[in-house]
Amino acid sequence: MGETLVVKLAGSGLTLEEVERVARRAERVEVDPKARRAVERSRAAVEKILASRQIAYGINTGVGDLKNVKIPPAKLLQLQVNLVRSHAAGVGDPFPTEVVRAMIALRLNAFAKGYSGVTPGLLDALGAMLNAGVHPFVPSQGSVGSSGDLAPLAHIALALIGEGEAEFQGEIVAAAAALKAAGLKPYTLREKEGISLLNGTQAMAALGVLAVLDAERVLRAAAAAGAMALECLDSSEHPFDPRLHAVRPHPGAVAVAAGVLRMVKGSGMIKGHADCDKVQDPYSSRALAQVLGASADAVRHARAVLETEINSATDNPLVFADTGEVISGANFHGQPVALAMDYLAIGAAEAASIMERTVARLLAGEEGSLPRFLARDPGLNSGYMIAQYTAAALVSENKVLAHPASVDSIPTSAGQEDHNSMGTIAARKARLVVENSARVVGAALLCAAEGMDRHGGRPGKGTAAARAALRRKVKPLTADRPIYRDLETAAQLVKAGTVVIAVEKAVGPLGF
Repeated sequence: MGETLVVKLAGSGLTLEEVERVARRAERVEVDPKARRAVERSRAAVEKILASRQIAYGINTGVGDLKNVKIPPAKLLQLQVNLVRSHAAGVGDPFPTEVVRAMIALRLNAFAKGYSGVTPGLLDALGAMLNAGVHPFVPSQGSVGSSGDLAPLAHIALALIGEGEAEFQGEIVAAAAALKAAGLKPYTLREKEGISLLNGTQAMAALGVLAVLDAERVLRAAAAAGAMALECLDSSEHPFDPRLHAVRPHPGAVAVAAGVLRMVKGSGMIKGHADCDKVQDPYSSRALAQVLGASADAVRHARAVLETEINSATDNPLVFADTGEVISGANFHGQPVALAMDYLAIGAAEAASIMERTVARLLAGEEGSLPRFLARDPGLNSGYMIAQYTAAALVSENKVLAHPASVDSIPTSAGQEDHNSMGTIAARKARLVVENSARVVGAALLCAAEGMDRHGGRPGKGTAAARAALRRKVKPLTADRPIYRDLETAAQLVKAGTVVIAVEKAVGPLGF
């Protein structure tokens, strides 16, 4: 038996890839012992505040516009339970299990920084729930992205205390029953722990982490599809010349151009237009590096924002053990993530847009020697004609979804919270745009592979690897058949990184 993999949570140094391992591969988590000591020091400061009866927001006061209501000592534990219950107001379809798992891991990592004033017991309980596979039922709608993701996080806290619902072993049941089946007991909240569980950006950050990782795979697969299309459309490699990109050195474009050149190296299908009337290729080939490169830069920015966010203390108030102070602020405000998620959505939408144009050119029968719609016996067979319709529909949907959520704000809590980020809406939209884009890129891979088959020339080492990876799952289109399964299979190969893994094994890392 192999060794059980564990992701250590220390409040810093957590990577997006580690979050994905917890979310999608069900790896276990552990809190670093040093972080645990920081949590203990932070909690000691809270205990001193309780002993002195100093007024501190959310510890012995109401919240939001009820901030000035003082709560008597005998009701402080009830306050924390009431906060969880009252804030569990999410609606709509639940978040997928992978998102919920990422949320819990990120909430634990934020606590592990040692500024939340919670007890080590809370970390133990959260970690045990995650490791046991008890996944709270978390509705996906209802967060305005400041005071953080209140409603989604409240649903996690609700399950932790044995209320609400949870998924366990594939079934949605009462949270108390799920905990019992997993051998766990409902957690009893201590002072400040309710508000600490609610305040944070972990829903938008969890969505963002998974969307960024998927977007990176989508972009690399799009570059592979674009390189394959260069070959079967008899296009030129000159627009990817490093000298061109050195004089306009946007990092993404430089990296995409270099990656495409490596993929088509050794190809007998690439033409330089020296002996034809074509002169220049359409933008979907000629500007492929500039368009995908700009999207890669957008995704890189989103990654950097999330690397900071997932290693930050994002609740309120925060406890500083060195001075014993409790400071109210707004680290829960999702504006940094909101803007990054809107940028990510736009970048992914543009990558899908140029891929749809690539599909259209591959099917038009106007370039190279490809038959119309890549059909055998066109007319009797329609080939991949409708794959372009599907890609067009997804691209059009993306254009609507790419409208930024972060430019909107609706005040909440009687105007006390008068500028909200809508970061979770931005992250939900970005995730959907990336999903749509994976399907468009999958369609481009299908058509490009078919085009390569029909062209019959010698492909480059990288493009040959991409086609082979696709062909292991999708057979050539020798006659009309329902293609919906082919489209979905190709999309899953994009999301899983299968095609890109094969390409990078052949030509080395693509670098974006």
